[in-house]
Amino acid sequence: MKKLLIAALAAVAAALPAATPAQAPPLDPDETLVEEFVVQGRLPGPAWWRVSDADTTVYVLGVPSAFPKGLGWNTVVLERRLAGASQIVLPFNEIKVGLADIPGSLLGLAGIRTRNMSAELAAPVRARFEAARAALGKDEDRYRHWKPFVAALMLVSDFRDSEKITAADPAKTIRRMAEARGVKVVMKRYSAGPLIRSAARISPAGGQACMADALTEVEAGAARVRIAGEGWAAGDVRTALSQERGFERCLAAVPGAEAFKARLKAVQAAAIARALKTPGHAVAVVQLRPLLAQDGVLARLRAQGFKVLDPGQPDPDARPAA
Repeated sequence: MKKLLIAALAAVAAALPAATPAQAPPLDPDETLVEEFVVQGRLPGPAWWRVSDADTTVYVLGVPSAFPKGLGWNTVVLERRLAGASQIVLPFNEIKVGLADIPGSLLGLAGIRTRNMSAELAAPVRARFEAARAALGKDEDRYRHWKPFVAALMLVSDFRDSEKITAADPAKTIRRMAEARGVKVVMKRYSAGPLIRSAARISPAGGQACMADALTEVEAGAARVRIAGEGWAAGDVRTALSQERGFERCLAAVPGAEAFKARLKAVQAAAIARALKTPGHAVAVVQLRPLLAQDGVLARLRAQGFKVLDPGQPDPDARPAA
């Protein structure tokens, strides 16, 4: 869990500007979607979008940010599109980092630690937190000395671990399939930035909002994630987008998170644009909300003049599923 927590914080810290005072928690940059892209898929399995120019098509698969471990899905279309693909662009969100990778991290722990985290919560939020913690079977001391922002991320991670919910799949499975077929893999790893300083700059309002969002996800339970996962597997994009996103909303409270997310979408769009320079076809995998957001990957590619087709459009390459 510690690596997941540190990785999540590091992701938004990797491209932070110089420190500025944190104000009210920002809006979730991935909340508003391009509705015309939110369409039921026509082919077996998850929904696919297509980005093309005169001589190349990149088939884009949107994947959830959280997924029930072991949930099966139809890979027939993926296998077909991996065949002959020039490359596969995987999500640019894999972060390899641990506490030992952050020089001087122990010196900065005071900024994200506190004497009594629960005492910093408003009474209604505190009551919800205590109920959620008890339901997970976690001792109060586990969270006591972390600021609400960090404790909230820990709580969501503990919930996801207990319910066997992963952030690695389906992308991890897709990568294995691509490598087994000798398809060139394009991805990027981010290292830790000024992690401790960034976490310490979360405002009290941001920490409080983060804990409330984390509790909303935990209280929704694993069934909500499974319903969204099953919707994704059936090509039902709207249902796939219905899961609670407390973990992701928490990260939006980190100073610089909005700029980081915009940069991440830009580099993913650029990777797909580069793939379009090789005639034929390629495959790309992008998390659903960054893919479909108003400033997301598909919107950026369309603004660059590429043709973007949603999953409801007839696919000239479609064949009956095996």
